[in-house]
Amino acid sequence: MSAAAIALGCDLGGTNVRVAVVEADGHVRSSVKRKLTDRSPEAVAKELAEGARDVLANVGASLEQVGGIGVGVAGQCLGSTGMVLVGPNLGWRNVPFGALVERELGRRARIVNDLSAAAWGEAAVGGARGARDVILVFVGSGVGSGLILNGALYEGAGGIAGEFGHVKVVAGGRPCGCGELGCLEAYVGGHNITRRIKELEAGGKAQAILKAAGGDATRIGGSALELAAEEGDTEAQQLRSEIAQMLGVQVGNLVTVLNPSRLILGGGVLTGMPGMKSEAIEWIRRSAQPAHMAQATILDAALGDDAGVIGAGLLGLLVAS
Repeated sequence: MSAAAIALGCDLGGTNVRVAVVEADGHVRSSVKRKLTDRSPEAVAKELAEGARDVLANVGASLEQVGGIGVGVAGQCLGSTGMVLVGPNLGWRNVPFGALVERELGRRARIVNDLSAAAWGEAAVGGARGARDVILVFVGSGVGSGLILNGALYEGAGGIAGEFGHVKVVAGGRPCGCGELGCLEAYVGGHNITRRIKELEAGGKAQAILKAAGGDATRIGGSALELAAEEGDTEAQQLRSEIAQMLGVQVGNLVTVLNPSRLILGGGVLTGMPGMKSEAIEWIRRSAQPAHMAQATILDAALGDDAGVIGAGLLGLLVAS
């Protein structure tokens, strides 16, 4: 097994870090997931390193045989510096995570936004294989995007492009986890959908949504909203449609601005709310300029949960080459 043949791809979220051995063709040979009981940067770097040693042992390889290392982080990553400016799910600000990983592994790692990594994986070996202009939009607990323009990962002047969840949709609107007001994520991100429904329920509303959650307020969320809407509850349908419109119009604007050939949609909220997703796609088609929409194919994410580790690993190989 040659050094150039394999990479370590890592996907760092708020509760787990996943590490995989990724081949140059995107095949995942083996992966491990380690729970983060301590989210301090130093502890997370140690967990990542332990995961790397575990997964390499699974395939009988050593760190010296690894051609590159990439880490996708759910946060704002300052280009190739390895600095994580903001990692809201981890409670991080201005963390030199690349340096911490290098200290643990003795090797440089490419630190990148997790959705940039996922977009690179989808463009390289997934649903957008062969396309040179790709937008990936994921709606899960948060909202984000990854951008491939003219065949290259687009990160902007400082490496922090693609923060789609933090475009402003309501001036002075609902608070967002980033610390600002009125962000798209504050309205359509999974955590914030749940928060909004719970606010309605506390005020005596959203009773059909509560019923769809089995009467358990702790289970209120997007899935219960979807079920109540499908069962005909007007209040649920209106809220679902509002979310779909807000998301779809903004994605449509992104299509108009960037003129992609592929638009990839993924994430737990879109997967778990198919009715909302269908409405959002209709709004994308209605909102994007017709000439732009005619050139864009809308696709589901093809790599599933592997997109992030695959893309991170392939980016690690690219930097090392």
